[in-house]
Amino acid sequence: MHELLPAFFAAVSFEAGGRPDYGRIRDLFIPEGLLIRSGDVSDVEGFIAPRQASVDSGALTEFSETEIEGVTQAFGNVAHRLCSYAKRGVLSGEAFSGRGVISTQFVLTPDGWRISSMAWDDEREGLTVPENLR
Repeated sequence: MHELLPAFFAAVSFEAGGRPDYGRIRDLFIPEGLLIRSGDVSDVEGFIAPRQASVDSGALTEFSETEIEGVTQAFGNVAHRLCSYAKRGVLSGEAFSGRGVISTQFVLTPDGWRISSMAWDDEREGLTVPENLR
């Protein structure tokens, strides 16, 4: 299970002139997996499609997301990781960066550990990453 989140970050990250490996995300999630940001719920394909379109159009030219700090709890065939992340990239010629927190749930399947859901939110005015995740 410990390799799934780093593999997710690697799949969405790419340097200028490169391309993300969004297809790899399909292997990390269960088929019914969900990705949730601020109430916007997507399945894996719904998560990939707009990001791939942004890369294909040339709008998103680089992106990096990495874990800062996190804690994992497991019990039997289920586990959860709460972690902070940092992101940076270039969208439509403008550099951006940010931080936030991701809650990721994992389940043990016959094929090994997979992500069942991932929910995240970005820092903004009035909402900062908790001290224990910095």
